[in-house]
Amino acid sequence: MTQATPATGPEAAPDKLTRDVLVIAGVVVLGAIMSILDVTVVAVAQVDFMLDFDVSNPATVAWTMTGYTLALAAVIPTAGWAASRFGTRNVYLVSLVLFLLGSLLCALADSIGMLVAFRMIQGLGGGLLMPIGMMIMTRAAGPERVGSVMAVLGIPMLLGPIAGPILGGWLIDIASWHWIFLINIPLGLIAMVYAWMVLPRGDNAPGRKLDVVGLLLLSPGLAMFLFGVSSSAEKGTFNNPQVYGFMIAGGLLIAAFIAWALRGRVSAPLLDLRLFANRTLTVSVITLVFFAIAFFGAGLLYPQYFQLVGGQSPMAAGLLLAPQGLGAMLTMPIAGKLTDKMGPGLFVLGGLVLILIGVSIFTTVGAEPNYVLLCSALFVQGLGMGMTMMPIMSSALASLRGPQVADGSTMLNAIQQTAASIGTAVITVIFTGLLLGTTRQTLVAASSDIPGMPKPPAELVQAAQIDAANGFGTTFIVAAALVACCFIPAFFLPRTKVAGGVAEEGVDLDGGSAPVIAH
Repeated sequence: MTQATPATGPEAAPDKLTRDVLVIAGVVVLGAIMSILDVTVVAVAQVDFMLDFDVSNPATVAWTMTGYTLALAAVIPTAGWAASRFGTRNVYLVSLVLFLLGSLLCALADSIGMLVAFRMIQGLGGGLLMPIGMMIMTRAAGPERVGSVMAVLGIPMLLGPIAGPILGGWLIDIASWHWIFLINIPLGLIAMVYAWMVLPRGDNAPGRKLDVVGLLLLSPGLAMFLFGVSSSAEKGTFNNPQVYGFMIAGGLLIAAFIAWALRGRVSAPLLDLRLFANRTLTVSVITLVFFAIAFFGAGLLYPQYFQLVGGQSPMAAGLLLAPQGLGAMLTMPIAGKLTDKMGPGLFVLGGLVLILIGVSIFTTVGAEPNYVLLCSALFVQGLGMGMTMMPIMSSALASLRGPQVADGSTMLNAIQQTAASIGTAVITVIFTGLLLGTTRQTLVAASSDIPGMPKPPAELVQAAQIDAANGFGTTFIVAAALVACCFIPAFFLPRTKVAGGVAEEGVDLDGGSAPVIAH
């Protein structure tokens, strides 16, 4: 099989994805599926980890998720430099190797400490798959088709949180938790062979040097900040030294990186913050931050409600979320193509209206779930999500050109990861504060199938379900308010075509380097 290269010339329709681009998209989507699924699939194995490794503290086991996230945060900022220095193809292949190695080691772990360490190795590979994949896709498609190609990449990003619990629950039911990692081996090997055959060579720029000072400031800064944010879920509050201490320390390092990057002492900073001189990019990033906080925060509540109040298994809860994914799959390809022609503004605003309607329905949840109504609400949300997330990201990337794509892709992934962690932490802290500890313990015991664990009395379970439903309803009100906040920056998104590095009302980045000012 010959290497795929982007089609050019008159035979390549400006708004249509060619076969060569779709072939490259297959590689990137396969890597994205593995990376994103492994963020969510481990969530359903927490109880099994506690039993197998004889660990009584859930917070200790939760490090299997936190460690992966911290590794992602630490490595994402290096993606732009690594792609320029070694080429996107080589970095992508190395990322797959790291991810496969980490997956195999996780399956062989015989202690919780080893599992956490191996999850961090897995995260180092997974953290590069998404930003490098976005660079590959954007360069292959060109700015005229970035919306269409990002719509393809967006499918695993939206379906990952839904498919993860289903796949994880099924593998644990029929085999053991080891298979949630072993399943990556055949997928990873296929992805490696596929990538080796079709990804273009020779796209590196050896002249770019590593911004060592920026790396020492930004990577640990992001990791420390996200560690503090993640710890808030365990502590149930942000007013805890471990929480705000790490958040402040990480925030100071990030601020120091911003000051360093803006001084211009290095020709190629780890992240080129001068890109924020582009109005389209700036507005897109602000909208993405609000959206990620709202989307990932609210997404945490749905499976918990179905399990704790509805008494559903993890796999059944995942299946109940399927309408959300189906809705997204219907609108995402259409929104992607039309965004390339008309800009993202109207589609994002329309999508936010649908998401707000869906979340608002969940504010009325009770102790006896109306699954027809709630699944319909999730379907409406999915329709909105397909019109929202990827058009936002594609509008940002379509406004960039050449070497800016690498920095832009890296920046978007780092910001999205940070915003998602903030969203899940805020929602978790609010929900934990509303839910009594005895209520959670009662509902967990009622829904657990662990041998030897007694079931609580039916009257106690019913009272706990009512208390939990009230807590969920109040927390969904907060989630709806977060969605409503997205309308403010989304209103300023371009409503005309974004292409060639310049939105029609934007800034020409070939001009002088302007100071970075958050619009």
